[in-house]
Amino acid sequence: MGDHDVSPNPKGSFRKFLEQLSGAGKAIGVLTSGGDAQGMNAAVRAVVRMGIYVGAKVYFIYEGYQGMVDGGRNIVEADWESVSSILQVGGTIIGSARCKDFRSREGRLKAAHNLVQLGITNLCVIGGDGSLTGANIFRKEWSGLLEELAREGKINAEEVQEHGYLNVVGMVGSIDNDFCGTDMTIGTDSALHRIIEVVDAIMTTAQSHQRTFVLEVMGRHCGYLALVSALACGADWVFLPESPPEEGWQENMCIKLSENRARKKRLNIIIVAEGAIDTQNKPITSEQIKELVVTQLGYDTRVTILGHVQRGGTPSAFDRILASRMGVEAVVALLQATPETPACVVSLSGNQAVRLPLMECVQMTQEVQKAMDERRFKDAVQLRGRSFENNLNTYKRLAIKLPDSQIPKSNCNVGVVNVGAPAAGMNAAVRAAVRVGIADGHKVFAVYDGFEGFAKGQIKEIGWADVGGWTGQGGSILGTKRTLPGKYLEDIAAQMHAHGINALLIIGGFEAYLGLLELSAAREKHKEFCVPMVMVPATVSNNVPGSDFSIGADTALNTITDTCDRIKQSASGTKRRVFIIETMGGYCGYLANMGGLAAGADAAYIFEEPFDIRDLQSNVEHLTEKMKTTIQRGLVLRNESCNENYTTDFIYQLYSEEGKGVFDCRKNVLGHMQQGGAPSPFDRNFGTKISARAMQWISKKLKESAGRGKRFVSDDSVCVLGISKRNLLFQPVAKLKEETDFEHRIPKEQWWLKLRPLMKILAKYKASFEVSDAGQLEPVQPRGPEEHATI
Repeated sequence: MGDHDVSPNPKGSFRKFLEQLSGAGKAIGVLTSGGDAQGMNAAVRAVVRMGIYVGAKVYFIYEGYQGMVDGGRNIVEADWESVSSILQVGGTIIGSARCKDFRSREGRLKAAHNLVQLGITNLCVIGGDGSLTGANIFRKEWSGLLEELAREGKINAEEVQEHGYLNVVGMVGSIDNDFCGTDMTIGTDSALHRIIEVVDAIMTTAQSHQRTFVLEVMGRHCGYLALVSALACGADWVFLPESPPEEGWQENMCIKLSENRARKKRLNIIIVAEGAIDTQNKPITSEQIKELVVTQLGYDTRVTILGHVQRGGTPSAFDRILASRMGVEAVVALLQATPETPACVVSLSGNQAVRLPLMECVQMTQEVQKAMDERRFKDAVQLRGRSFENNLNTYKRLAIKLPDSQIPKSNCNVGVVNVGAPAAGMNAAVRAAVRVGIADGHKVFAVYDGFEGFAKGQIKEIGWADVGGWTGQGGSILGTKRTLPGKYLEDIAAQMHAHGINALLIIGGFEAYLGLLELSAAREKHKEFCVPMVMVPATVSNNVPGSDFSIGADTALNTITDTCDRIKQSASGTKRRVFIIETMGGYCGYLANMGGLAAGADAAYIFEEPFDIRDLQSNVEHLTEKMKTTIQRGLVLRNESCNENYTTDFIYQLYSEEGKGVFDCRKNVLGHMQQGGAPSPFDRNFGTKISARAMQWISKKLKESAGRGKRFVSDDSVCVLGISKRNLLFQPVAKLKEETDFEHRIPKEQWWLKLRPLMKILAKYKASFEVSDAGQLEPVQPRGPEEHATI
């Protein structure tokens, strides 16, 4: 934790990193431009602190490009404390503006003059495609602009020589997620949080009155928000700019709505992107849809336009972590740039930060609009990327049920069971599995209360309508237990036989993984287990081998982050106070580490990185120093099982004693509230997609053996489905055994540990930091054979 614990990393120690990346003598300007988005402040904070950390000067450029053109007090050097307490603030503290002046060469000439005077030759631009295109034009013209300034006598020849080229790195801040080349733009996840909060609130009132709600969300040219919120709340119908409804949609939609009413569904939700169009490129408005429903069906219908609510509010944990990672990566990219380096944009692919050529991404983004203008809607959907396409296909499968007569029967029965502790998003996963299973012609059986219920025969067939409205429910509706199947193998095999179960989908945490291993081992004794079995990871601890993410961890992380925000606020009010907060996670430090990064903690103690009394001492000294600054509060996270002797009480007492006269201490154990609550949009979406994918795998396996009465005995018929780096992978449990630390119930290698140094750097500790994998530009969207995992 302290200076002495600089752990050696594969690419050399801290000192080598600084030699590689000295920012001494360099000046970086950071600006936010275009529409604001939650998380921009986290990006600004990361750029400022990482810049200062490597020895560069960092300047705020207020009011976007307008401030750059106007100069003067709009360009101010930032220090460490000037970005304190902004992590949890929405919008952007340095302001944003649309700027006409910068579009003219004359305006850019003024901007260049203002930057040269301060020696700023590195620009970090956080904005949408328009802002980034502007930055690229500026970069290309830079040397010409300096020569012109020299001719006019405004700068001298040495300055032209010294500041000869401009480096530009972009980060995309846009709630619409409308930029090609990145899975997620800063602000998108937070905007989804606002939408889903509204949908959840509307659902309760709509159910009371049997109402239809038409909800209009942002997205003038991009339907991402509409599509994902429709997936996350199980909307009846969705209108997107990229995929207009087919001719005659009016009638089809009314039939769908009345069928749902006939199935005793008390509410209908229709989601409309503000840029929704029909196949003739004519707008489809929310008022138009309301009129249609009222005149055709006579339903009580209301329109809600969400508007700027979606841009506001506090950023989600995902956006804070994303923006912090991108900000640090952007500084590294600027320091590694040469005059030949093209402008790049820092993006997210799977869970990896990558760098892409800025203009290629912008061109691709513009291609989408062009395809839509020319009514090539299939191309538009494909250009948006595989994740958009997958979301759309998943939505269609889950929202529209074919009449039974049109579904070819597979004569297979599939069991679905929840195992382990409850996790938010489990119900969304069950709903997706049930509906995809039915659409594929299987009978789906719900198993209640885990393996214990399985053994007792608490099993019944579950239908399409039975899982309606499940996506927004927290906990586990099927009930879940931690019991392993080991002692019930005879009974479970008998129940599998009695119900003719041909495949099993298990949704759960580490117990589900252990259970799968036990069932797999029992195949020799019980032929009933010789069926395809797949597990979908769902646990707040995020400790399942074979997947970088588990359903439920994002919701827990948001709970921790919200609580830390409130606690920091209380600490700021009283001054000189340090809070020690204990998080869940067993031996897995994911929640403590990522919670620390999202909440701006000073330290996070985790099992995976051993610490001793000297570390605790150096943390106390660090906090004592911090109390001399204007930031008079501290936040320390501790994972519940990080050390059996250094308990939360011990650390609290140590800090209280050592901090006497300088700061006082409080402690807080978050406990089971981390498992509860409504699932976050991420968990609803992730649970829905990954579980639908697992059921497709089961269908494929069953189809391959159809009519041959095949027994499944090979390793590849017992798998965990998870995200690994950038791909969605099915991995046999037999193979994953080698990668598991069974004693501590965690994978032996965890990807998020490489984000450890980020939290330390942003909290002003020295830390070794591994620069992004290659530091090279990648081509935009290489389409590999693997299934792309978007989070």
